[in-house]
Amino acid sequence: MVAAMVHGLILSLGLIIPIGPQNIFILNQGAAHRGMRGALPAVLAAAISDTLLILLAVFSVSVLVLAIPALELGMYAIGFCFLMFIGYSIWKNSFSVQSGGAPPLSARKQMMFATSVSLINPHAVIDTVGVIGTNSLHYHFFYEKVAFAVVCIGVSWVAFIGLAWVGGWVRSVDGKGHLMKMINRCSAIVIWGVALFIGYQLIKRISEVVT
Repeated sequence: MVAAMVHGLILSLGLIIPIGPQNIFILNQGAAHRGMRGALPAVLAAAISDTLLILLAVFSVSVLVLAIPALELGMYAIGFCFLMFIGYSIWKNSFSVQSGGAPPLSARKQMMFATSVSLINPHAVIDTVGVIGTNSLHYHFFYEKVAFAVVCIGVSWVAFIGLAWVGGWVRSVDGKGHLMKMINRCSAIVIWGVALFIGYQLIKRISEVVT
């Protein structure tokens, strides 16, 4: 069981460290609100979504999504649209940061956006299924699978809480809002980049299905 826990720790750290839409959105919300409490809806939504994906991956249910081409194509299409919209929203907020205009995202919008970049982001789903799900196949005993999944889930929760805290710290040292403005614009550009890559993958998959 210890081996499964160490394996889960190393693997999940490797997946959570790279910069992606999910991490960027949590960091952004931490910077957009005064204190950890304001970004809590985004943290909870992302962490719960990750928990669901990991459980599905470990117990081999989510592999059905990849086995049905229509579901995979739909996931790519919806993911592209959501990420483009999220990028636009964050870019738009970069102007209000400087002028003290629009308020931060509401709890409802935070949860909706965090859930979308977690569950409707094809690469997040495929990485979870392909990496965590595949590696969980090494363990044949139920208690080993549970230990592996619990560690992976724990890393996600700690990482999202830490990202929100870092975002709040950035806000506290950024009196004039210049750094927050830069974070918002960089976040939007990265999210748009991921969305365009997903759009490319969608076109590629459609051409493969058609031919």
